[in-house]
Amino acid sequence: MPFIMFTVLIDMIAIGLIIPVLPALVGSFSSSQADQAYWYGVIAFSFGLSNFLASPMLGALSDHFGRRPMLLLGFLGLGLSFFVTALSTSIWGLIAVRIVSGAMQANAAIANAYVADITPPEQRTKRFGLLGAMMGIGFIVGPVMGGLLGAIKLQLPFLVAGGLAIVNLLYGYFVLPESLSPAQRKPFRWRAANPVISLRVLTQLKGVGSLVGVVAFSTLAQFILFTTWVLYTTFKFGWGPLENGWSLAVVGVVSVIVQGFMLGRLLKIFSPQRLTVIGLVSSLIANVMWGAATAGWMMYAIVVANLLSSTVSASVQSLISSAADSRSQGQTLGAVSSLSSLMAVIAPVLGAPLLGMVSHLPRGDWRIGAPFYFCAALQAASLYMAVRHFRHHQKTQA
Repeated sequence: MPFIMFTVLIDMIAIGLIIPVLPALVGSFSSSQADQAYWYGVIAFSFGLSNFLASPMLGALSDHFGRRPMLLLGFLGLGLSFFVTALSTSIWGLIAVRIVSGAMQANAAIANAYVADITPPEQRTKRFGLLGAMMGIGFIVGPVMGGLLGAIKLQLPFLVAGGLAIVNLLYGYFVLPESLSPAQRKPFRWRAANPVISLRVLTQLKGVGSLVGVVAFSTLAQFILFTTWVLYTTFKFGWGPLENGWSLAVVGVVSVIVQGFMLGRLLKIFSPQRLTVIGLVSSLIANVMWGAATAGWMMYAIVVANLLSSTVSASVQSLISSAADSRSQGQTLGAVSSLSSLMAVIAPVLGAPLLGMVSHLPRGDWRIGAPFYFCAALQAASLYMAVRHFRHHQKTQA
């Protein structure tokens, strides 16, 4: 567990580095705020579509060859994409490199499969929470570093992120052990690599059902939030890379506190099902409040108040992972990752135009929060599906 946690930490620091500065880099090739929102949406769409198509294949390959080789491939692809992004001189160059990056990166799904390999089902929620805590630490360190470095030069965070990805490649090659024994591996089949078929198989797992819808809608809300956060705070409060870096660091701090320290204690009080419902209620309220915020400090306060939303991902992933057999964890969690990537494809198509439509409004106008109000509606749909699923599951168990 410590090996994979350290791997994920470095990976997320590298990714976190570029979040505050990528919209600004896109803006350097754009002529207006509406143009910036549009092209940033196109770039996010390109990455998500590529990742959606590739994730099931990489997950299925990890079930056959093992987790370690696929993680190493992901680190290599990530490092190269960061370096090439730093050298890009046009919007089309950024789009091309994000397509390649999306195709080679399924690190999160394979890391989750790695944890499932080495963890009994009853402990997976807590272990997925620890992995989430490492991601949170990465989002504390990464965005702050990205904001500070981006204030010096926009391309600098990408160069540093590429260097960290190469460090992770070396660490994985020389230190990270394999988690999947030869006896647990299974032949690679192209059918399992088909993203549409993998999603269909996921919905057919006993005990999963409409949890797939919960993952889809809640993840779509999260990706719209991620896609629009930096541009939203820029348009509404006039924030730059440094302010956005600090705000994302607070998100990371809250995630670490909840998933690294509180989740184990919460699981002694609440079931994963109950935590899912509580977290979705918290997310719904938080999105409405973010959209209506009238001052920058309110964004920080809402992030802290929304701490229980950090329990949703670990809880739902644990429920889905426990429904799959030990030889299919890569395929199953690859399908979950593919579903998340599909939502990442849809998010900029919805979020960026929503923000573009209100980008002309004066700073502080409540209508600039349109993407967040839409996210609240998506979380409400997730909440409805989760409650209905858990009630139905209780009846069938009785």
